[in-house]
Amino acid sequence: MNTKKIIFKITGMTCASCAASNEKALLKIEGVLNASVNIATKKAQVEYDENTVSEKEIKKTILENGYGVEDDLMSGHGHHETNDIKKNWKSFLGAAIFSTPLLLQMFFSFESGIKTAGLDIVGWINFVLATIVVLYFGRRFHKMAVKQAKKLAANMDTLISIGTLAAYFFSVWAIFTGKEGYFETAAIVITLILLGKYFEAKSTGQASEAMRKLMEMGVKKARIVINGKEKELDINEVKIGDIVSVRPSEKIPLDAEVIEGESSVDESMLTGESLPVEKKKGMKVFGATINKNGILKIRVTQTGEGTVLAQIIKTVEEAQNSKAPIQRLADKISGIFVPIVIIIALTTFLSWYFIKNDFSNALINAMAVLVIACPCALGLATPTAIMAGTGKGAKNGVLFKTGESFEKTKNISMIVFDKTGTLTKGKPAVQEIIFTPEERILKIAFSLAKNSEHPLSKAVTEYAIKKNMEPLKIEEFKEHEGKGIVGISTENKTRLIMGNKKLFEENGISIDKAERIISSGKFGFGTWLFIAEQNECIGAVLVADEIRDEAKEVITDIKNSGLKTAMITGDNKKTAEDIAERLGIENVLAEVLPSEKSREIKRLQDSGEKVVFVGDGINDAPSLVQADLGIAMGSATDIAKESGQIILIQNNLRKVPEAIKISKITFKTIKQNLFWAFFYNAVAIPLAAFGFLNPAIAAAAMAFSSVSVVLNSLRIAKN
Repeated sequence: MNTKKIIFKITGMTCASCAASNEKALLKIEGVLNASVNIATKKAQVEYDENTVSEKEIKKTILENGYGVEDDLMSGHGHHETNDIKKNWKSFLGAAIFSTPLLLQMFFSFESGIKTAGLDIVGWINFVLATIVVLYFGRRFHKMAVKQAKKLAANMDTLISIGTLAAYFFSVWAIFTGKEGYFETAAIVITLILLGKYFEAKSTGQASEAMRKLMEMGVKKARIVINGKEKELDINEVKIGDIVSVRPSEKIPLDAEVIEGESSVDESMLTGESLPVEKKKGMKVFGATINKNGILKIRVTQTGEGTVLAQIIKTVEEAQNSKAPIQRLADKISGIFVPIVIIIALTTFLSWYFIKNDFSNALINAMAVLVIACPCALGLATPTAIMAGTGKGAKNGVLFKTGESFEKTKNISMIVFDKTGTLTKGKPAVQEIIFTPEERILKIAFSLAKNSEHPLSKAVTEYAIKKNMEPLKIEEFKEHEGKGIVGISTENKTRLIMGNKKLFEENGISIDKAERIISSGKFGFGTWLFIAEQNECIGAVLVADEIRDEAKEVITDIKNSGLKTAMITGDNKKTAEDIAERLGIENVLAEVLPSEKSREIKRLQDSGEKVVFVGDGINDAPSLVQADLGIAMGSATDIAKESGQIILIQNNLRKVPEAIKISKITFKTIKQNLFWAFFYNAVAIPLAAFGFLNPAIAAAAMAFSSVSVVLNSLRIAKN
């Protein structure tokens, strides 16, 4: 099996039943493994086996189903939305111009006294105006209704088309029979629905604004350096390995490595953090971030879909086109909604006609039922909230990979943190120096460490450089693997040693005094490097993985929100408990092998906990998958590889409670949207059937219900 995933735009969809129809058609294709059609984004996401079915065949199915297909999503996202808004506005404006005289006629009942074919000329003008509005400006509804009828299906367009055409043709018949017609009702209903479509398109466009901004961030040109000369190229002509020059205030065109120059770079579009990041030779930079003050020469490391920006866009787009489990109920209802409404409308007509013997009210009330019914609100409830939630997350450096992520936060009870690389910075640092003078101890440690590549030696070297320490000159340098370093100082020819207990025992040097101080409990846990000068232990340096600056504050915030916290680590129990105590973490899972971490998560779940696991995303994949919700603390370059449902682009623990907050707000909004959509239909349809709503008010209410759902979703961005 050769699995591939594609996303493409479907044109012509107007409601949830359109999306359901296309989804059903796609899932019937042999070789299609999964398909999701989103009414809010107007896109389909299809996973299929390339050996069984082609992309062309998949798109052909949509065309045969009566809808259109558009490609090139990445470049045309904002363009399509702008066109939709303009198209809907023009349609509404045209319909409104021709409907206004009909509306005035409804209130003032003009008559000219001039008759043609037995009818006042004003009546003929009403006929012409209504014909233009219903048959021309409303043609989109009738065309789609016919397409649906051909395949024995129905959608929202069917309801609008049947309702308005029934009123229109009855009015045409009424011209010749002397009865009262409803031209103004049919025309005003079409006009109000078109107004609703305009507001819906505009507000849905706002919901996807974050996505559009991401797409607009990319750079179109790059200034490459060839033989010392600069040459401007289109971005798609730049290759991996090319040298690019970036001036102050310019955007960095592609992911790259700095080879010359120093500057600060604004990476807020990736991480959500406003403070610039200092960049110098050897450091990575990412496309679409902004070079602030220095000139940089960079070597391109990624182009096209391999760049971080492209990965973010792809992740957000896939999330926006995925569905939350709660949407399945709405989808099922939308699938059977339109046929049920048609039956209710028919029952309403027959009841009023035969029981009340009132044809006019029978027609008007049946039309009100058809128009008031709104599967659009049901269809938009979940996807618009997911669009807003993923957009807000992307803006703040939090990537939600699926719509399911939002629902998974609803019952969480515990957050489990991996220690190394998550609660800690993932690299050792000097924590303590015992005995005095500290300066002499550090100088000796630095003098030996600077010649070693061991992580502990690097920690000592970095610490000493920060203290502006000058090293001693060392000769006869020798590194003993797994034990430490020995060398001779050229200053006074004394032997210097830095290492563990075993190295000191082999050299017959006592560390009793140092061990007594260490065992007093005054210090934290980590690796102690003992320091000797001329065969005497003069002190020791504690090197340990450094706790993140924000860790304690984040743990406190999480506990204050009512969630339990836990830490999982391979460290010994004493070290783990010391770190947990300093951070305020209640539950400690220590001495856990990497292969056993996911088993420990499963054990917590079996005891009734709903677990969020936060790991560094590289060696924590099984645990991220096992947890009810996995949050990966990944560097930007690892976005595409992470196993978590949520990815934090920046290694910042503050993003964990932020991600959970966005998730909870989004899911709460989905529930609110679905409640109001269900409530609206449950109340409005009976009111229309019993004659309490006329079609014009029904049309306005239907439009308002869809727009209100979208506007409620937009509140996510403001929270």
